Amino acid sequence: MSRIAIVGTGYVGLTTGAYLAHLGHDVICADVVDTKVVQLSRGELPIFEAGLPELVREGLDCGRLSFVLGATNAVDDAEFVFLCVQTPQGEDGSADLRYIREAAAEIGPLLQAECIVINKSTVPVGSTRVVEQSLERDDVFVVSNPEFLREGSAVHDCLNPDRIVIGSDDQAAAMRVAALFESLKAPLVITDPASAETIKYASNAFLATKISYVNALANVCEAVGADVREVVLGMGYDKRIGFEFLKPGPGWGGSCFPKDTRAMVHIADEAGYDFTLLRGVISVNDEQHERMVSKVERMVGGSVQDKTVAAWGLTFKARTDDLRDSPALEVIRRLRERGAIVRAYDPATMNGEHPSLEGIDVSVDPYPICEGADVLVVLTEWDEFRWLDFAKVAGLMKTPRIVDTRNLLESAAIRRRGFLYDGVGRA
Repeated sequence: MSRIAIVGTGYVGLTTGAYLAHLGHDVICADVVDTKVVQLSRGELPIFEAGLPELVREGLDCGRLSFVLGATNAVDDAEFVFLCVQTPQGEDGSADLRYIREAAAEIGPLLQAECIVINKSTVPVGSTRVVEQSLERDDVFVVSNPEFLREGSAVHDCLNPDRIVIGSDDQAAAMRVAALFESLKAPLVITDPASAETIKYASNAFLATKISYVNALANVCEAVGADVREVVLGMGYDKRIGFEFLKPGPGWGGSCFPKDTRAMVHIADEAGYDFTLLRGVISVNDEQHERMVSKVERMVGGSVQDKTVAAWGLTFKARTDDLRDSPALEVIRRLRERGAIVRAYDPATMNGEHPSLEGIDVSVDPYPICEGADVLVVLTEWDEFRWLDFAKVAGLMKTPRIVDTRNLLESAAIRRRGFLYDGVGRA
């Protein structure tokens, strides 16, 4: 098995290190925050991700996974070094590569000859060359190996990947990286670095396009009296289309889709191509946030000024605690701008201490926030919301009204309990 160093223990770095240790490799993960290193060494995770605590604990217990402070303490004996540092995005969609450059410059003098440095962070086309320049070494290799993890199912995705993409100008280096994942028996795509880097952006941009399409389609269904669920069912059986990512909602968000779609537009702009299709995808997503707000306004009589809104769901999707670019938070922000009083509950966000939650009364219980509420809005598709006591909810609310932005609830059953109900793309 191989000796691997992971630089950065964010979402990608921690998950990558844990599952590579699970595959039998010796993995050292480095971070610059000492308290985080101490916590991780005890098996305490800073993020919520199903199955990841068990994977980290397994690696620690068997001695194949360890955490150290500083990249220089992790790389001197490594055969492979994964760069998993952050790449913040500017207003124009461009990526800030300073952390990539700094990490590469820091570890460059310490790498053993023939070491392979692997870009795992989401980086713009040409970043492999940036790392090569920052390393200032002509006896090591730089390879692109983009990640395709879905938050909430990252461990499953790591161990059951749809494909493994490796970008390298050196075939032997690419095959060495491929050997790390040999036991996964996944389809292997070996290509040039620029193509590998583009695959990541192109994949997420396409998935965002599917979601924006079905959201726009849902709006058409509402206008003509069709049910988007039935329309999608009829579409999905076509193998060329499929069912994945054809669920209407309040819009897409998270750490990847907003960042990667803007980056793809920027990359195209820099190359002289106006990616108008993808601009439209982004515009539809913004429009969808506003349509959800309009639904709430109509439900309460036209204005949410001084109305109490109970919100179920804060994270951008279920089975994660990630609030980054959450459509739920964007809808709540717009409601508050219009004068609504918002109380919220989310199974993964119980304390309301995150800066994004400022001004929102966050509860540890889904029922108290409904007391005296003018409307209940379902914003994240947590399964537990389906099984709550809606008779109790109706009794607590000032008026039993629900706007279900995820089509999570069974509308007929909800109406039988006396609620006014409005979903997405349903007559």
